[in-house]
Amino acid sequence: MATFTYDGKKVYYEVHGEGKPLILLNGIMMSTKSWGIFQKVFSANNQLILLDFLDQGQSEKLSGPYTQDLQVEVLRALLAELRLEKVNILGISYGGEVALRFVIKYEELVDRLVLFNTSHRTSPWLKDIGDAWNLSSGNAMDYYLTTIPVVYSPAFYNDNRAWMEARKKLLTETVFSDEAFMASMVRLTQSAETHDVTKELPKVQTKTLIVGSEQDFITPKEEQEALHKLMRNSHFVLLPKTGHGTMYEQPALFTTLTLGFVNAMDLDMHVL
Repeated sequence: MATFTYDGKKVYYEVHGEGKPLILLNGIMMSTKSWGIFQKVFSANNQLILLDFLDQGQSEKLSGPYTQDLQVEVLRALLAELRLEKVNILGISYGGEVALRFVIKYEELVDRLVLFNTSHRTSPWLKDIGDAWNLSSGNAMDYYLTTIPVVYSPAFYNDNRAWMEARKKLLTETVFSDEAFMASMVRLTQSAETHDVTKELPKVQTKTLIVGSEQDFITPKEEQEALHKLMRNSHFVLLPKTGHGTMYEQPALFTTLTLGFVNAMDLDMHVL
């Protein structure tokens, strides 16, 4: 648990375990605390690195508009802080978008890339979803009802009522009632509006695993399939009956797919 300074702003990060470095990049509403249930397994054989982007978690809040390119430079500064020459990156949703922008600019620093529920662009569909989130940000319950149900598949949302109700109570009474948090959410959402790396992705050579969800209502499977087609050295896995919140709905698959891909040895097919 430590901080460093980027452009005069405090950035929070954590390092757990030893081994091949693996950085987890948060979804837009997440923070380093969101990875608690995964910390032990992800750090068992890897050096697990968690990061709060600026405007997230325990990193410093901003005041004006910015784009995701700012978060790319925060990630680059973290690698310099830790003196890491090459890392593996897992990004989910917003974190996946930042990961894409990072690998385009700093591909020499990335060994393997894992993307969950990530899009290569902010489509008109996704832009309007983000606008709806921001329009409802002045009321905690409105924001919850606008953002949270569509994060999950209908079956998960309906079958885990006790967990969902506990989440609703926590989020509406504390998190979404925090004016500073909500202001940061608006800025983070707006920072993704210009995301579009369609033209740059065909040049990326990094080995990549793309994991999509059949019932993702935020980044529909068609967008994730399009991402796979753009990345020539990528593999694509589609999880059935799963929503945008893959890490919560399918924690075992989330862990197994990530660690299996990151730690897999390259095989020489010529000897078979």
